[in-house]
Amino acid sequence: MSESRDIIYIGKKPLMSYVTSALIQLANQPKISIKARGLSIGHAVDVAQIIARKTENAGYAVGNIKIGSEQMQSQDGRSRNVSTIEIEVKRTHS
Repeated sequence: MSESRDIIYIGKKPLMSYVTSALIQLANQPKISIKARGLSIGHAVDVAQIIARKTENAGYAVGNIKIGSEQMQSQDGRSRNVSTIEIEVKRTHS
């Protein structure tokens, strides 16, 4: 089952640039995923909430939320765990 889903990766840009990007993707896709890890997780939650509030009347809402962790190599060569989040924003009406 191949599902076309756009992914927005949250980094260090201003919040509204991610919101704008996500709204553009939602115009063409029934759902998108907002992904972040580490310190960007809070920004991902903020972006999802802004989108949900702006598009509430247009029939979009926050869907599934997945949390986890990834092992990453730190600059000193040691491996460490970094928290991750994936937030789905989807169309609620067909």
